[in-house]
Amino acid sequence: YMGVDAVIDKDFAASTLASLIKADILMILTAVSKVCIGFNTDHQKELNSLTLREAKKYIADGEFAKGSMLPKVEACVKFIEENPKKMAIIANLSEGLAALNGQTGTKMSK
Repeated sequence: YMGVDAVIDKDFAASTLASLIKADILMILTAVSKVCIGFNTDHQKELNSLTLREAKKYIADGEFAKGSMLPKVEACVKFIEENPKKMAIIANLSEGLAALNGQTGTKMSK
């Protein structure tokens, strides 16, 4: 055997684990309250919800930074594609319970 460098993406690992354990919700907790488009511009808009179609369009349009929000949104897309009747949430770490209660965060569903 020979060792090789590798990176395990925590967001995709969480998505895979959530699917394997048949979780009802994938929750990704991060440093922002909601997913935004036009991030850090005069046109920034917080998203309360995202459909699979909208998320894929925003990804294709380059709305999410590669090392930041992109892997989180892609992991949620993967989870919803594998579990179409379930939901994913991206929210601030300190607002996790409020996000579960529908008070904050960005909810993604089919």
